[in-house]
Amino acid sequence: MERFLIVGGDPGGAALLRALDQMDRVKVVGVVASDPRAPAFVEAQNRGIPVGTDPEPFIHPLPDVIIQLSEQPDLADLLPVRGDGKKPLLIVGAVSRVLVQLIEEKEKWFQAWRMGQGELHTIIDSTHDGMIAVNRKGEITLFNRSAERLMGMKARDVIGKPVTEAVPGTGLDRVLRTGRAELNRQQELPNGVKIVTNRVPVKDRSGRVIGVVAVFRDITEVLALTKQVTDLESMKSLLQAIIDSSDEAISVVDSKGIGILINPAYTRLTGLPPEEVIGKPADADISEGESMHMKVLKTRKPVRGVPMKVGPNRKDVVVNVAPIIVEGELKGSVGIIHDMSEIKRLNRELERARRIIRTLEAKYTFDDIIGESEGMRMAIDQARQAARTRATVLLRGESGTGKELFAHAIHNDSDRKFHQFVRVNCAAISESLLESELFGYEEGAFTGARPGGKKGLFEEASGGTIFLDEIGELAPNIQAKLLRVLQEKEVIRVGGTRPISVDVRVIAATNVHLEKAIQEKRFREDLYYRLNVLPISIPPLRFRKEDLPLLAIHLIKKFNQEYGRNVEAIDDEAVRVLMDYDWPGNVRELENVLGRAMINMNFSERRMKREHLPPLFGSAINRATGPEISEEPGEDTESLQEVLARTEREYIERVYRACRGNKTETARRLGISVRNLYYKLERYGIG
Repeated sequence: MERFLIVGGDPGGAALLRALDQMDRVKVVGVVASDPRAPAFVEAQNRGIPVGTDPEPFIHPLPDVIIQLSEQPDLADLLPVRGDGKKPLLIVGAVSRVLVQLIEEKEKWFQAWRMGQGELHTIIDSTHDGMIAVNRKGEITLFNRSAERLMGMKARDVIGKPVTEAVPGTGLDRVLRTGRAELNRQQELPNGVKIVTNRVPVKDRSGRVIGVVAVFRDITEVLALTKQVTDLESMKSLLQAIIDSSDEAISVVDSKGIGILINPAYTRLTGLPPEEVIGKPADADISEGESMHMKVLKTRKPVRGVPMKVGPNRKDVVVNVAPIIVEGELKGSVGIIHDMSEIKRLNRELERARRIIRTLEAKYTFDDIIGESEGMRMAIDQARQAARTRATVLLRGESGTGKELFAHAIHNDSDRKFHQFVRVNCAAISESLLESELFGYEEGAFTGARPGGKKGLFEEASGGTIFLDEIGELAPNIQAKLLRVLQEKEVIRVGGTRPISVDVRVIAATNVHLEKAIQEKRFREDLYYRLNVLPISIPPLRFRKEDLPLLAIHLIKKFNQEYGRNVEAIDDEAVRVLMDYDWPGNVRELENVLGRAMINMNFSERRMKREHLPPLFGSAINRATGPEISEEPGEDTESLQEVLARTEREYIERVYRACRGNKTETARRLGISVRNLYYKLERYGIG
């Protein structure tokens, strides 16, 4: 047995060590490396081979071969002569590097071959079809997992055995003998499973048969597919009959917008027979308007309630169109067309119903409140907590901030959401009428009083919620009666003496400074404390401008439905213009501005831009396009907006420098969100 010593610890030495350690007639007696962390050094330790940093201990006795991979130390003159007068074979320099390179390439090739074999076996074992292969001797060389499952055998029990013994009656021996393929043959396996099989000979370049491969599958799957096809045809006929019998006009197009189906109701409504629609583009039936089928195919989103004119008679209709998506793939779209005359009749009935229940409904939830700013999140959290109680809530905020929206959401999130929600604008009803509306009246209470009297809104809202908007505008005598309702949970009708118990949750709202109104004797202090149980302050839009992009997109979607538009986004420059404005009218004013901007847009435009916005007082767009303001010669006048902006910039910069550029601390000291701070830093060029 040849004894080898390796001097050098680089990765090549590790590869050489692994190769030599696998040989039967070779023994590695040691590995020498100056660095104990070298790969060859660590590999030798793991294999239990002696290691060291000095070659001296390993040359007594002398090994037969020394492979020196490192240049130091030079062992040529250090090696003594063995007892037989010979020195050991010393392999150094280029020879050792070539040897290492060959071994490394061999390892890479072998690893690649092994990975390829593993991938091939994985693929074969993953296929759903059974596979058997035999060599020219008829011995089984391949038996995948599906073959094991179908035949009830294990590969380890049949590999290497003659196929006629291991799997009798397979027919592989016949194909091996004749060299002719046998395709789509039905066969019953020994375990009773019926299969369909393809047996194909494998030939070398000279055309000699060197093996056979069989691929087979359970025939019950084919039968199942046949049944599925039959069922699908039956289902198709049933669906066609259902569609044809429907009174709703239906139109279907494929993914390219070509008509593929209409029903008789469609023909009756539009006056178009199938031959003028089937196989034609989606807009073939449109007399006025754009194709909602094409819009849905482009956006993959449904559209609802779009008016247009269809057919040769220009029939007024409203269409609802939705995409047909199967397993994530767009297959087409389906449209339901409604006769506008029917819609108008239904709208009249709906409006009549709305007039009846207008004071008994709540439309909005917390999902309809748009805002991620710190102040808005705090208000929403407080409102959600208030919804879980029955305490009186006082919503405070400027006009247009969304107080009524909060009232709706609190009611719909409470345990009273299935009961009445009554809204009362205290400033919109005269004092004499408001009292009878709130508390009701008895028969004969005043001239014109209804016979039998009338319930008040507090009685109507019993079990539910009453929302008193503009509570600060109540007259003193009504304030006294409201205080009684809050304290005693009962009302006395106008002209009556009998108290009537009511179970009603009160939500009040005001944009009036109630504390100042108390000092001026315009509002009762005791009523204030009854109302101010759960106060919620809703921030004005100028204090939460970071919410502007979200609000703008939300309102644009709303106007798309109202105006029949398809505006998809708002330009960044337009957003900056909106951010420059302080919005004294809050969200209501923003809604007005965006509505006017959409009206200014062409029907085909999809992006709202700066030029679409109407002039805003004090904003960048107004300064850019408004009339010039004449000044006296020599004057250096600044607008109020410019003074405020300059002061704000100076203060933010001073705080920012004091916090040494820490944005989180700066935002905390300024009392604004970090997101709003980033916007202001960018706006004023502070950084």
